Amino acid sequence: MPGSVTMTDSDALSDVNIKSTYDELARQEEEVEKQLETLLSRQCHLEAKLRSITKVLPNLQIVHSDARQLAEMITFTSQLAEHVSAKVRQLDVARSRVSECQQRVHDLLDLQLCSNGVQTALRNEDYEKAAAHVHRFLAMDQHLLKQTADDVAEDCTNVTNSFSLLQEAAAQLRTVVTEKFDEAVRGEDLASVERFFKIFPLLGMQNEGLGKFSLYLCSKLQETAQKNLKVALETSSSDKRANVIYADTLTLLFEGIARVIEIHQPLIETYYGPGKLLTVVTYLQRECDRQTKRILTEFNKHRQLEKKVQQVNELMRSSGTSVYPKLDPKDLDLLLGELTIMHARAELYVRFIRRRIMNDLEVGVPDTSMRDTLVSELEATLQGSELCHRMQELLGNYLLLERYFMEESVKKAVTMDTLDEGSPTSSMVDDVFFIVRKCIRRAGSSSSVDGVCAVLNNACGLLEMDYCGVLRQQLRQGYPSGYLDLTQAYNVLHSSIQQGRLQASDSEQARLLFLAYLNNADVSIEYIDTLCRSLREEIPNGLASMSANECEKWESCLSGLSTVTASLRSVIDYGMQQLKASAIKPRINPWVDAFLSVSHQLTEEEFASYEADEPFVRNLIMNLDGLLSSFKGSLTPSNYDALVRMLTAEVTAHMEKVVFKSSFNRLGGLVFDKEVRALVSYLTSSTSWSIRDKFSRLTQIATILNLEKVSEIADYWGSNSGPLTWRWTPTEIRQILSLRSDFRSEDIKRLKL
Repeated sequence: MPGSVTMTDSDALSDVNIKSTYDELARQEEEVEKQLETLLSRQCHLEAKLRSITKVLPNLQIVHSDARQLAEMITFTSQLAEHVSAKVRQLDVARSRVSECQQRVHDLLDLQLCSNGVQTALRNEDYEKAAAHVHRFLAMDQHLLKQTADDVAEDCTNVTNSFSLLQEAAAQLRTVVTEKFDEAVRGEDLASVERFFKIFPLLGMQNEGLGKFSLYLCSKLQETAQKNLKVALETSSSDKRANVIYADTLTLLFEGIARVIEIHQPLIETYYGPGKLLTVVTYLQRECDRQTKRILTEFNKHRQLEKKVQQVNELMRSSGTSVYPKLDPKDLDLLLGELTIMHARAELYVRFIRRRIMNDLEVGVPDTSMRDTLVSELEATLQGSELCHRMQELLGNYLLLERYFMEESVKKAVTMDTLDEGSPTSSMVDDVFFIVRKCIRRAGSSSSVDGVCAVLNNACGLLEMDYCGVLRQQLRQGYPSGYLDLTQAYNVLHSSIQQGRLQASDSEQARLLFLAYLNNADVSIEYIDTLCRSLREEIPNGLASMSANECEKWESCLSGLSTVTASLRSVIDYGMQQLKASAIKPRINPWVDAFLSVSHQLTEEEFASYEADEPFVRNLIMNLDGLLSSFKGSLTPSNYDALVRMLTAEVTAHMEKVVFKSSFNRLGGLVFDKEVRALVSYLTSSTSWSIRDKFSRLTQIATILNLEKVSEIADYWGSNSGPLTWRWTPTEIRQILSLRSDFRSEDIKRLKL
C-alpha cells in the first residue's frame, strides 16, 4: 500500500532475539535481588561476628608472642638433650668395652682353672665335674682368648697348652661317657643311664645323647610289649577279658609310651632344654609302629578278621548267592566291640602325643616359623606312621562289619516279628531301634567322627528303605473289610496260635497286623525323635575336641533322621488311605445318605417332634461312636487322632453332597444347624486335635440356611475381612440359598456379593 512500512524477515528475527535477551536479563535481575535480600537479612549476624573478631585481635597478639617463646624453649631443650645423650652413648660404649675386657680376663682365669680341674676330675672319675669344666671351655671364644693373652702380655704358650689339654680331655671324656652309658644300658642300671645322659649336653653331644637315650627307652618298651603280647596269646578263652585281650594289649603299649614320656619329659627339658621332646617321641613312635604291627598281626590271625571281612564282602556283593556260609551277626558282636576299643585307644594316644609336643614347642621354640616347621614334622610323623595306617584299615573293616551286623540283625528282627495280645505294636519296633541305637553308640565309642557318621548314614538308609519298605509292604495288603470286633480278633488270633492252626490269610490276623504295622510306623517316629535327642547329647561328649567342621558334619548326618521321619509319615498316610478305602468310606456313606430320607421342610408340630427325637444325627453319632470304639483300643493316640480327622473329613465331605440334594424351609434350617452342632460336639470330644476347621464349610451352610431373609446374607458376607472367612464362592452361596424353598429365586439373583 502506498505510504506503508514493510517489515522484513530479518527485522522479525531481531525482535525475537531482543525479547529473549530481555527475558534472560529480567530473570538474572530477579536472582540477584533475591541474593541481595538474603545477604541483607544476615547483616546483623555478620556485624555481630565482626565485632567479636575485633575483640579477639589483641588476644591473638599475646598468643603469637607466647608461641614464639615456647618454640625457643623447645629448641634449647632439644639441643641440651642431644648433647647429654651423646655423652651417655659414649659412656655406654666405654662400659661395654670394660665389661668385655673383664669377661676376657675372667675367661683367661677360667681357662687355667678348667685346665687344672679337668685332669683332677678325670683321675677321680668325677665325670660330672670334668664335663662342667669342658662345657665352660667350649663356651669360650678361643680366638679372642689368644688375642686377649697378647694384649695383657700373657704367655701365649700357656694358653695354647691349656687349649690342647682341654681339647684332649673333651675327646677323652666323650669316649668315656659314651662307653659308660652303653655299659649302663647293657647292665640295665637306670641310675647310671640317667647319670651319663645328663652329661652328653655338657660335651656338645645333645643329638647323640637324645638318640642313645631314645633307643634305650625303645628297648625297654619293646621288652614290655613282647611280654604283654605273650600273656595275651596265652590267655584262656574262659578269661573274662579274653574277648578284648588284644585291645588291652594295645592299650598297655600306649599307656607304656605315655608313662615313659611323663616320667622323662622333665629330665629332657632340664638338661636338654624345651623343644627336644619331639626327637624322643619320633624314636618312640617308630617302636610303637613295630609293636602295633605285631599285635594287630596276631589279632587278625586269632580273630580271623581278614577272613570275615572277605566273607562279608562276598555276601554283600552276591546278595545271598555266595559260596560262603552266612555269618550270624551275633558272632560279630564281640569283635566289633574290640575293634572300636582299639581305634578309640589309638585316637586317645595320638591326641596325648600331639598335646604334649605342642605344649613343649610353645614353651621351648619362640620362633613362630621354626615352631610351625616342627609342628608340620610332628603331623607328618603321626599321619605317616604305621599306627595311623593300621587304624584307618581297622576302621574300614569295622564299618563294613558293622553295616553287615546292622542289616542282618534288622532282617532277623523282622523275620522274628511277633504280635502279643494287648500290645498295639509288634516286637520288631523295639528290636530294630535297639539294634540301630546300639550300632550308632558303639560307633561313637570309636572316637572317630567319620566312623560314627558313616554308621549313622547306614542306619538312616536302612530305616528309610528296608524298614519302611517292610511296613509299607504289610499295609499294601490293605485292611480287610467286615465288622468283626478287634477285641474278638485278638482272642481268635490267640486261640489260633495256641492250636497251631494260624493261617496267613485269616482276616483276623490281617486286621491286627495292619493296625499293628500302622502303629509301628507311629511309634517309630517317636523313637526317631528320642534317638536324635540322645545322640545329639551323647556323641559330642564322647568324641573329645570335635572341630567346627566335624560338628557341622555330625549335625548334617544327624539331620538324615528327619528324612526317615518323613518316610514314616508317608507310610502312615498310606496306611490311613488304605483304612479309609476299606473301613471308613464304605460305612460312612450309607450312614450319611440317611440324611436324604429325612425331610427338612417341617411344620411346627414336625419341628417339635424332630427336635425331641433327632433320628438322623442320633443314629449317625451312634454308628460313628461304634466305629471309633472298635479302633480306639487298637491304635496309638496319634494314629487314633489321625483316624478321627480322616473320618471327620469324610463325613463333612459327604454331608455337603447330600445337603445339596435336599431342600429346606426355615425350621429345617434350624434342625440342620442343630445337627451340625451335635456332630461337631461329638467329634471334637473324640480327639485331642482341633477339628473345627473341618466343619467350617458345613457350619457356613447351616448359617445360610438359617437366615430369615435373603438380604441378611449381605451382612454376613460383609464380615469377610473379620473373623469369618467364607469357604464358599458367591455362586455357591446363591446355590445354597436356593435350597430354601421359601426364598424367591428373584431375590437370590438380585444379591450383590
